[in-house]
Amino acid sequence: MIRDSEREKQQLEHGAAKLFMRSYERLTHTPMRHIWHNQPAKPDVSCYLGESQLDIEVAHLYASETEAMAVLGRPLSLLMQRELAVMAQAPSSQRLATGLSRLLLQKAGKHYHSQRVWLLIRNASPMWHRTDFESALPHLTVPAVHPFEQIWLLCDFFCGDPLRLY
Repeated sequence: MIRDSEREKQQLEHGAAKLFMRSYERLTHTPMRHIWHNQPAKPDVSCYLGESQLDIEVAHLYASETEAMAVLGRPLSLLMQRELAVMAQAPSSQRLATGLSRLLLQKAGKHYHSQRVWLLIRNASPMWHRTDFESALPHLTVPAVHPFEQIWLLCDFFCGDPLRLY
């Protein structure tokens, strides 16, 4: 039986993959179809890019754990609410680049049973938008060795064209 947290994770991954697939099709005019979820040791989801199978590892980027709890609808203490208010007043491209670099480093260390893997990072923070990511790119560190054929970023949670990082 699948736990609620696992179901929520799969729904988030599915939503990110679906949004990315629609955006990618619009940009490249190449069909991406049929999302299905995988077991560990394989990337999160798979689909068809044209006629060939493509596996996609999906990651969500939050400004902090407290923000992740808020975005996911978890109860927040008064202290956590204050932390979010302070963060919202001072979003920084350096903090964004550091968080994104840390996420890339973490994902670079993974190994997958797959012929072809892309990494999709979905911005889940309401504080950051495409212009913030574009400003942070010069400060971003992409690991020299990683298992990904391509790395894509969905800068806005609900819409927008993906940004290719690698």
